[in-house]
Amino acid sequence: MENIKNIIFDFGGVICNINHQRVEQKFKELGIKDFEKMYSHAVQNNLFEDFETGDISPADFRNKIRELLDKNVSDSEIDDTWNTIISDIPEERIKLLESLKMNYRIFLLSNSNIIHYDVYLKDFQEKYRYNSFDDIFEKAYFSFHIGMRKPNLDIYEYVLKNHNLNPSETLFIDDSLQNIDPAKQLGIKTYFLEEGEEIVSIFNNEKLKVN
Repeated sequence: MENIKNIIFDFGGVICNINHQRVEQKFKELGIKDFEKMYSHAVQNNLFEDFETGDISPADFRNKIRELLDKNVSDSEIDDTWNTIISDIPEERIKLLESLKMNYRIFLLSNSNIIHYDVYLKDFQEKYRYNSFDDIFEKAYFSFHIGMRKPNLDIYEYVLKNHNLNPSETLFIDDSLQNIDPAKQLGIKTYFLEEGEEIVSIFNNEKLKVN
């Protein structure tokens, strides 16, 4: 990948550690026994898709969860349960991003929602002393901000167009194959980060070492 000039990173599972098993277990304890059929690494139903595109508000999301539970639970209890999916943002990954900026234009492209965003932004600010993700990336795109989400083609086209990126000079890194395939359709180079693989391992001396 000698001609790569731009790198677009996924967030959850690539930059930020996430734990699907933990959030599934916590929602089961709360009362949604088949949560994994509604939300998993590979599948999200309309409720979660709509929340990730900003089509429904946090209040709407919480009310829908209460309907599924068929019992009254507090906003904070729902948020705390939902946020158990978030783990941490390891320091070595932040150091990697800081170093890559010397050789590449770097971007973030994440399917996310406002409840999660508020939690990991606060952690990012407190731990690394940045004001926002735009301080480390040339631009950080979150689905709920722009009303689009992966794997729909329009979100990739949006980023390419906004920054005048040549697809053949752009690498997209994601840990979900369903998000990799549409990027390939647009001519973007891709790298599938497999489970247990560390993003730091595919770089050496601030340069890509993968073919």
